[in-house]
Amino acid sequence: MGLLNPSVALVVSFCFLGVMFYRRVNLGVTLNATALLLALLSLDWQTIPTIVYETTADPLTIAVVLATFGIMLLSRLYKETKVINDMSESASGIINNSKIVASLLPAVIGFLPVAGGALMSAPLVDSQTEKLGLKPEKKAYVNVWFRHTIFPVYPISQVLIITAALTGVAVPLIIARQIPIVAVMVAVGYLIGFWKVSSVEKRESSNSKKSSNLDSDLKRFLIAFSPILATIVVVIGLDATVLGLANLGFDVFIATLIGLLVLIVISKPSLHVLAKPLRSLDIYWISLAAYGAFLLRNVTIATGFSDIFKTFAISGGIDILVLLMVVPAVLGFVTASPSGGVAISVSILAGMLTFSPKTAALLYISAFLGYVIVPTHLCLAFTVKYFKCSLSKVYKYMIPSFLISLATALVVYFLL
Repeated sequence: MGLLNPSVALVVSFCFLGVMFYRRVNLGVTLNATALLLALLSLDWQTIPTIVYETTADPLTIAVVLATFGIMLLSRLYKETKVINDMSESASGIINNSKIVASLLPAVIGFLPVAGGALMSAPLVDSQTEKLGLKPEKKAYVNVWFRHTIFPVYPISQVLIITAALTGVAVPLIIARQIPIVAVMVAVGYLIGFWKVSSVEKRESSNSKKSSNLDSDLKRFLIAFSPILATIVVVIGLDATVLGLANLGFDVFIATLIGLLVLIVISKPSLHVLAKPLRSLDIYWISLAAYGAFLLRNVTIATGFSDIFKTFAISGGIDILVLLMVVPAVLGFVTASPSGGVAISVSILAGMLTFSPKTAALLYISAFLGYVIVPTHLCLAFTVKYFKCSLSKVYKYMIPSFLISLATALVVYFLL
């Protein structure tokens, strides 16, 4: 037995995490220290080495850490080779609206389902929102929120697949109910992110010059975007043809290596430019943070918090609809994992109801939205670090977006 009740230990540990975030302690140190503190407070100390070993030896942990390292390297190389500038400038030329470009690119890059993947779109969003004069916290919000608008309707999302498998509801039936929610998420993100923000003025030019510039910008964009596109295509191809690879997490790692090779081919960097990102400590600290996220999730599960929650829910006579929203949202938040939130929620609720498309969809979106706003969500944590802003200031925009999206899910539940 640990020193404290699991629920108390969880509260103490997350308060500690909040203090670490407030003091801007390195993210890798923060996540791992919080996981170890929670383990020391709530678990038999003899079990801690086993959890650490199992987390370290888990193929999924290894794959995500390697993929995070690859994503960081790809992101840094995009910046060092200045290919990122070509993508941003050409996208502006094609669409000619920085608000739309800043909203669209994180969503497109959202097709790459990797922990902390918002790092890839952060430089793009930064360059576009700088033209609009957005504050760092709004830049961070735009990057994180639009990054996640694609996942509720992304058919090869591992979380959707897990939800369908555990509830016995087909993926297309769940996706159909998420479409209105995604539409609201996009609208809310645009309104909150760009409220009272003036668009950059367009320059006038002749029709022939516009056509010529459009062709040139389109070509530049396709070339600059090709490493990311190659990564996305390889992920989809591997998931469709190599069974089990996605469950192990190595699909994204392999695809990232392909993306790196494509970037090297199109940019032809010197050895100095190629080696420069490897000399940056950030790339290693963030990889450590990816490991810390898994360790914290596994320790949280080992505390038995989900069993306590189940007992409380049953004895308290709480309405099923409330449970369908609160349990997944809380667990998605606590475990910092939408799949973890879904899996534990299904195990808690399976004895209380028979899942249908409407209940499965509500459970999924609740867990997903709970995960999006948790401080240990790598995309959120990495983005806040990238834009050097306060997490509390970003929450001024994240929390209303979360509440409106969850309310929309409730409306969809009753009407469809």
